[in-house]
Amino acid sequence: MKMSEGVEWALHCCLTLAWLEGEGPVPTSKLAAAFDLPAHYLNKFLQNLARAGILSSTAGSRGGFRLAKRPESITLLEIVNAVEGDEWGFRCTEIRQRGAGCHAAKSDFSRPCGIAAAMRRAEDAWRRELAAQTVADLVRTAPPSGTQRMRRWYADQAR
Repeated sequence: MKMSEGVEWALHCCLTLAWLEGEGPVPTSKLAAAFDLPAHYLNKFLQNLARAGILSSTAGSRGGFRLAKRPESITLLEIVNAVEGDEWGFRCTEIRQRGAGCHAAKSDFSRPCGIAAAMRRAEDAWRRELAAQTVADLVRTAPPSGTQRMRRWYADQAR
């Protein structure tokens, strides 16, 4: 399954906002600058996260984004779904019933397609794993130097 670059951007921004908790709203321009990303494009992903209730946004000159919930309440699956949508990656269109299968007995297709079932199990496992991990887990596993570097960089930007 291929995901857009927006998933990586959104995950890093959520981690950064967790690190900067207590600093007030963080402007899109600062988040974009922290990762050398185009602010206008990043803002679209941040807005998706806000619509999903992951971030809250504040308008105005002192506005920006912050986490709308505690980091331990935000799963990686929520973030992925906010950016990519929650459609399943594999869509079975029953091609086994076309071409060579078009003249087969209906009973040949009474069981679900084995390929669709295998793909569903794989995606279920992927979704379970993302649902089991939170932004707080990312905070816990990030090297302390990353947290310190981002907080220092952000403080320098405020000057």
